[in-house]
Amino acid sequence: MNVRLQISMVFHLDKCLGCHTCSIACKNIWTDRRGAEYMWWNNVETKPGTGYPTRWEDQEKYRGGWERTARGALRLRGSSKGKAFANIFFNPYLPTIDDYYEPFTYRYQDLFEAPEGPDQPTARPISMITGKPMEIAAGPNWDDDLGGSPLYAENDPNLSAVTPEEKRALFQLERLVFFYLPRICNHCLNPACVAACPSGAIYKRGEDGIVLINQEVCRGWRFCVTACPYKKAYYNWANGKAEKCILCFPRIETGQAPACFHSCVGRIRYLGGLLYDADRLVEALQVPDEELVEAQRALILDPADPTVQAAARANGIDEPTLQGLQRSPVYRFVKEWKLALPLHAEFRTLPMLFYVPPLLPVMATVENGTYDSATAGLFGTVDQSRAPIRYLARLLAAGNEGKVRYALKKLLVGRLYHRLQTVGDGDEATVQRMMAELGTTPAELQAIYGLTALATEKERYGIPPSHREEAEEMLQADLGGIRGEAGLGFLERPVRGW
Repeated sequence: MNVRLQISMVFHLDKCLGCHTCSIACKNIWTDRRGAEYMWWNNVETKPGTGYPTRWEDQEKYRGGWERTARGALRLRGSSKGKAFANIFFNPYLPTIDDYYEPFTYRYQDLFEAPEGPDQPTARPISMITGKPMEIAAGPNWDDDLGGSPLYAENDPNLSAVTPEEKRALFQLERLVFFYLPRICNHCLNPACVAACPSGAIYKRGEDGIVLINQEVCRGWRFCVTACPYKKAYYNWANGKAEKCILCFPRIETGQAPACFHSCVGRIRYLGGLLYDADRLVEALQVPDEELVEAQRALILDPADPTVQAAARANGIDEPTLQGLQRSPVYRFVKEWKLALPLHAEFRTLPMLFYVPPLLPVMATVENGTYDSATAGLFGTVDQSRAPIRYLARLLAAGNEGKVRYALKKLLVGRLYHRLQTVGDGDEATVQRMMAELGTTPAELQAIYGLTALATEKERYGIPPSHREEAEEMLQADLGGIRGEAGLGFLERPVRGW
């Protein structure tokens, strides 16, 4: 058993307001620079929708992530040693600036310097790349709230999983629905960006699993941009380097939550450490798509298990960290309660950002101009949700509808149980039957309610203690007189420039 520590995250989609405060906080701190104007390390998308960059989920177009061969082995979709050599000066699978958007600002000085006249002066939009006037045609959240748009929502790649009847119903006026999907780098256990980088500039930190790019080593080949199926690696056109979300590791190292977490208005974000068995990574990646969610959960180890604790100590994980991991909110959502699911597990990167699916409004009927949801019950049932289960399963469970249905049912019975307790409304026998079917208890439902609705900042963010002095010693390991990264186990060769 090779026990490793990974910083992981959960986003509760039922609580997201779509306010984009997280995106602005990240932009102001990390990407408010020349060459990074179009980058949004954190962005919030409307689903159904095409996202940012446009149709990033369509790997037939972008060729990101891994694919499983007929023999069960894994290979990168869009890159290999041969392909890298052939395409090193031309990568056909890169998103263009039009797939993102041309960043713009406004020439506000015109408002102050315009001569006196009969017309109201205006601040014309100008490109932040060329500095010339432009017509705004897109933005990072251009399809915000357009749940029924034929240009955006209907082109969501995940809708290919639903039936034609479900798709038609989804876009009827009285049944329109959308929800928000915040996205940052997933800091995957099997990151395709690391595997695709020809210069070895991208690495996964041994002490906490955060994926970073060494700017001194990066040569700007951009294979990481293609390889990342979530399109969370970006190219800085001003300095010729790749950049990505760093999970605000300077804040984490001082016990603070990342900026997007700290600024979240809806308090949807949870952060904590997970222990996993690195020896079982290959085994977990070779299963069929419908088994990927359970295989990923099987990798995650119980931090209270004495055997796991002993193996963790042998790998240098100290006692305060082990104690903190036992209070990890991520472990409870992902492993204990089985409520949180990985985004597009079929990309086989083993993402470490999980989502609690949204319990969306139910289908209803409109008779003589009256909206009637009485037939659906107080909260409706999972299968009457306006967003088809097939759609959510394609998004969050590699097509496994059972995993999504279980999570939504547990959320539903939690609502029914607490309504029964607080206002006495509902059928207690029905609630008890549903709880028995899901294998849950009043104590578990109370714990879910507490962490979802009542949790304080300290309960939402279980940040393991950092030991940067030990990491620096490993980075400076003497490899025959040449300093390199081999002390962390990521590279067998010294890194140029160090």
